[in-house]
Amino acid sequence: MPEDELIKAWLTKARHDLDTAKLVSVSLPDYDDTIAFHCQQAIEKTLKAYLIFLEIEFKQVHDLGYLLNLIVTQDESLESYYAKVDEISRYAVQIRYPDEIIRLSKQQIQDAIHLADQLYLIIENKIKTG
Repeated sequence: MPEDELIKAWLTKARHDLDTAKLVSVSLPDYDDTIAFHCQQAIEKTLKAYLIFLEIEFKQVHDLGYLLNLIVTQDESLESYYAKVDEISRYAVQIRYPDEIIRLSKQQIQDAIHLADQLYLIIENKIKTG
């Protein structure tokens, strides 16, 4: 797949995860684990699209801090997101399994949706104008 199509495919998948998180938050607000998982996935896929755009190789991992760290080597404007993405990184694995239950407040869920949305819009714009 050509690079520009791959970037677009990652952004499409990210958008689907973000839209799923938003839809579930309205329709099934008690499904906080599902909402948080899709927020994490949206951020992960958005960061991977940007890494491909920046021509930075990366390992296929779920660690948002690792992905952001690679990005910051070429784009320091996203450095302020470390703490926020580190918090959401744990949603990739811990929230999937019933033996590792994480309770999230409604504010944490809204913050996760907001962060996923914000990073998606910022990175989509950087790719479009880059």
